[in-house]
Amino acid sequence: MDDSSWGMETRLIHAGEPKPRIHGSAIVPVFQGNVYEVSDEMAYGDIPYPRLSNLPNHQVLHGKLAAISGAEAALVTSSGMSAISTVMLALLEKGNHVLAQSTLYGGTHGLAQKHLPSLGIETSLVDLDSPKEWKEALRPETTMFYVETLTNPLIHVGDLEAMVAFCRQHDLLAVIDNTFGSPVNFRPAEWGFDIEVHSASKYLNGHSDLIAGAIMGKRGLLEKVKHGLDYFGGSLDPHACFMLHRGLRTLSLRVKTQNENALHLATFLEQHSQVERVHYPGLKSSPSYERARKLLGGGGGVLSFELHGGRQAANQLLDHLDLFVNGPSLGGVESLVTRPAATSHAGMSPEERAKAGISDGLIRVAVGIECATDLIRDLERGLDALTD
Repeated sequence: MDDSSWGMETRLIHAGEPKPRIHGSAIVPVFQGNVYEVSDEMAYGDIPYPRLSNLPNHQVLHGKLAAISGAEAALVTSSGMSAISTVMLALLEKGNHVLAQSTLYGGTHGLAQKHLPSLGIETSLVDLDSPKEWKEALRPETTMFYVETLTNPLIHVGDLEAMVAFCRQHDLLAVIDNTFGSPVNFRPAEWGFDIEVHSASKYLNGHSDLIAGAIMGKRGLLEKVKHGLDYFGGSLDPHACFMLHRGLRTLSLRVKTQNENALHLATFLEQHSQVERVHYPGLKSSPSYERARKLLGGGGGVLSFELHGGRQAANQLLDHLDLFVNGPSLGGVESLVTRPAATSHAGMSPEERAKAGISDGLIRVAVGIECATDLIRDLERGLDALTD
């Protein structure tokens, strides 16, 4: 049966699974061994070996990830940064130039601004809402445009359609970090992107118990990336593959609940007197609302908000919450809160954070799958305590 006709939930369960099942098992067992029989006829890439990412645990994930994203091929890696760095190092070479969204994840920003220049690869950071700025930054040696589905921590949706059209016009590789979107809410291949990367530790796994990365995209490009991955060594351990495989099966159920919960929380927060501003593309007040409605299947599970009382009020609120875990991650079944100025963006100067719109009183919420009423009640108690 052609899995392209299946719905997302069916693909998450059945796509990529081995036929016939291994010893009849409904679950692919963990192939932990690293020595397998070989023959002289085998090509190097066909030799079963964990570093070559070709054991059954890898292969089932590759097939499933390609199916749910609508891509031609997929790979799993040892972390999100392994996925990002492998794509860049495998597809870029000395003398190349990259355009990148200015509001990048910190690890990606460091790679682009500090490490790639040592290899002769330069990056220009641009506003994803300013095609004029892209054109001005374009060079004859530009080969890649790198963006993110939703910005962190202000949860803005950039002009992704125009960006893809710009890449087609100028023969650039269109690469996107879709960690915040997940294939449930956004499938980049359907919008013309060449490659998408993920920190699979987040939504794809969804249980805050492993580190992994994923790369999906066009087959020819993924072959080049696979050769790079073989050399760089960022393969995913078979047991971690097993856990990611298990987590993926509930991705659609989790993300849909997180979409609903996040919208409930954002709506509540927008109406509270202690809250100055809420950043969430599912709200009609968001500048990203219309764009998100067109591009995304949901507003996502991450929102942020600012308090009138600034940093002091933010820290006081975090101290009064019971259900939310104060931790700088996202995508798990539990709800998390963090103050980006003190965690994810602490490496930026106060001036840089101010320029990026990240105030000291900004709180980011990664919403889980708990009862929305309970989460709102917890937030309400914490916010009401600010008036005491």
